[in-house]
Amino acid sequence: MAKFLNTRKAVSEIEDLIRNAGQRLVLISPYLKLSKDFKELLTYRNSKDKITTVIFGKQELNPNEMKFLQGLRFVILKYNEDLHAKCYLNDEKMIITSLNLYEFSMNNNKEMGVLIDLNDESDKEIFEDALKEIDFIDETSERFEFTSIDKETKIEKKEAENLIKKTVSSNVKLLTTKEISEATGISSRKVNAWFVDNKLMYKKEEDWIATKKGKEIGGYEKAGQYGKFVTWPEALLPEIK
Repeated sequence: MAKFLNTRKAVSEIEDLIRNAGQRLVLISPYLKLSKDFKELLTYRNSKDKITTVIFGKQELNPNEMKFLQGLRFVILKYNEDLHAKCYLNDEKMIITSLNLYEFSMNNNKEMGVLIDLNDESDKEIFEDALKEIDFIDETSERFEFTSIDKETKIEKKEAENLIKKTVSSNVKLLTTKEISEATGISSRKVNAWFVDNKLMYKKEEDWIATKKGKEIGGYEKAGQYGKFVTWPEALLPEIK
């Protein structure tokens, strides 16, 4: 069941959400002015080559804040001028709150929020509904680059983006649905249903399409004789079984 959060608990839970994030971390906040603790958490995550998406909505942000975020090689910074929502999520937990990632708000304002846990069956539906809106906000937001960032940092960011793109194809064995079926003993139809039920892919006419979530975990679309299909990292086999 969703858990109520006051200001102090919201700050603590957001810190834990960042600290415990696996492959996914999305931070949505119109205003950004990070505390020292939050900067340390993001810097540590960046050192592990884990991607963080930060979506904000106010252009008049402190240039030093922007430079810090863009100096982190694996932070994707996006701008959405209509953004008013505040939401923070990782692979398993989501916090929807009135609290911006703004140090003044955390220390002085009275805020409220709710913590939603995907592992709690009663929270699963609301988590997935909110995730659809988050994906929409992400897709309709623009990539942002602080114009005065130095040339060396721009080069590092570009290298990081290329590394992210290569992650799926390098050192990862990709399997077709048929190969997954043979490896698990589960019919191809049920394998496809597993990916659909977990919001990793969907069918459009004769094509199988990977969702944003599916691509993030390594789903890779290919064109075949009978339309598009998706191949998946071999590491997913234990989950499917």
